[in-house]
Amino acid sequence: MDEVSYLAGYDPRRYPAVAVTVDVVALTIRDGKLCVLLVERGTQPYAGQRALPGGFVKNETLDEAALREFAEETGLTPGQGELGRVHLEQLKTYGDPDRDPRMRVISVAYLAFAPRLPEPTAGTDAARAYWVPVDEAKDLAFDHDDVLADGLERARDKLEYTPLATAFTDPEFTISELRHVYAAVWGEELHAGNFHRKVLSVPGFVEGTGRTTARGGDRGGPRAKLYQAGDARLLHPALLRPTREDRVR
Repeated sequence: MDEVSYLAGYDPRRYPAVAVTVDVVALTIRDGKLCVLLVERGTQPYAGQRALPGGFVKNETLDEAALREFAEETGLTPGQGELGRVHLEQLKTYGDPDRDPRMRVISVAYLAFAPRLPEPTAGTDAARAYWVPVDEAKDLAFDHDDVLADGLERARDKLEYTPLATAFTDPEFTISELRHVYAAVWGEELHAGNFHRKVLSVPGFVEGTGRTTARGGDRGGPRAKLYQAGDARLLHPALLRPTREDRVR
């Protein structure tokens, strides 16, 4: 059966309209706090309300759509080095029938990490865009409160079992800087000595560069050793959150 014959009895008006969007949970650390990128919607529905950046998928793959939406709101372009350092992964699909008042909209959410991202610039359908500490990101449009909660839990879990924390740092970093990443994402203070010992006990997590910082720490101590990400893809033993560590003992 050729394509013309196959489609001869097809009438799109007989089927409900369905659209596909992407939403992006973009995280970075600013002033020692874990922050998420939010936009203020410039159009209906939910005009004037805060939401995660996202939009309808065009003639592109889902990954391309997520990266495009992320780039539009951050002002980065695919040719810029900063965008090349962004860790982007698919999070979850959301498809409750009433999640969007316009029509049946199925959204594929993505999680994005990067260090020191610039001040955002609002994209095509947003009035404003800004970084907000995650504990202040509430009452979002659509089902974005749930999407954000799922994204945060994924990020916190992945820091336990993968070297993803290095996506929040510069290519060379100190153990102290890495500890600040864990503390910001987990929302828990960590014992410096214990953390240092645990990181260096995980094979392939970090590698010494043989270099040190240009000067000592805030208290005038010795210059700190610089490390870079190792070749490990999974951390074994895992770096469990203190609260989870207590539960597995």
